[in-house]
Amino acid sequence: MIADIERLAAPRAFPDGTPYRSLGVREVARIAATAGVAPRDVELAALEREILPERYARNFRSFSFAEQAALLRGRVAVVGLGGLGGAVSEVLARLGVGRLTLIDGDRFEESNLNRQLFSTVDVLGAPKAETAALRIRAVNPTIETDPRVAFLTAENGRDLLAGCQAVVDCLDNLPSRFVLEEACRGLGIPLVSAAVAGASGHVTTVFPEDRGLRAIYGEPASAPRKGAEAAFGTLPFAVWFLACLECAEVVKILLHRGAPLRGVLFLADLTEGFFERVRLGPAAEAAPRPPQGPEAPSAA
Repeated sequence: MIADIERLAAPRAFPDGTPYRSLGVREVARIAATAGVAPRDVELAALEREILPERYARNFRSFSFAEQAALLRGRVAVVGLGGLGGAVSEVLARLGVGRLTLIDGDRFEESNLNRQLFSTVDVLGAPKAETAALRIRAVNPTIETDPRVAFLTAENGRDLLAGCQAVVDCLDNLPSRFVLEEACRGLGIPLVSAAVAGASGHVTTVFPEDRGLRAIYGEPASAPRKGAEAAFGTLPFAVWFLACLECAEVVKILLHRGAPLRGVLFLADLTEGFFERVRLGPAAEAAPRPPQGPEAPSAA
């Protein structure tokens, strides 16, 4: 396999003229088939020799060879595959996060078509998890997907999330968010959580020892099932904006670089052009609210 990687690597240059050696997607597939290994193993072997899989060429000035390999070795769970979860899954696959556990027991319906990336007329009624896996395989067959057609519960949460390095909360109701947070806490996994209502939303990252979602929503017993999306709806540009922020948080966790939004609520109102970082204090009401935005959005 190594000899084939070296033989098939082609000389290329970045837009600024800097040369590098590249391995195309067809070459990766050919080597994997010949060697009887997963395409991800071929890409990892290439990166170890500073040969850049061409699909990640535009990542390279932001990520080193070692960092791209760390992403490929990463395992992330996306819980909820609607608006947020579809966009998160797609971006992580294109970045090269190597193993994605895709969890959702729901099926696509017509009201999803305004914002959910994997929702098309042809897949109405199809399971979201299986549709997401098919899409990701089409975009980046190197990625190993584990679709789970199931709703995460207190009973199955630990089994579904075991082995992950990060979990992304893309759920659409507050009780399920608290169940997910407790599962992550029990496994010692960081949780990236976002919520959208109308053109507004927020994102934060919760580590196992943090107070977490209680600092935003209060105690689970008193939290409503749905947030402000019931009144404001969910607009696609806000959904995808918040999903991209979640992906940025995942990269920080996997690569141990940058400053995650830990103990910080990033608030955004895209109608007013309002963005603010708020330090989460001892009570949820300590956080100021964006103008005309939701108090506690929960929709995906």
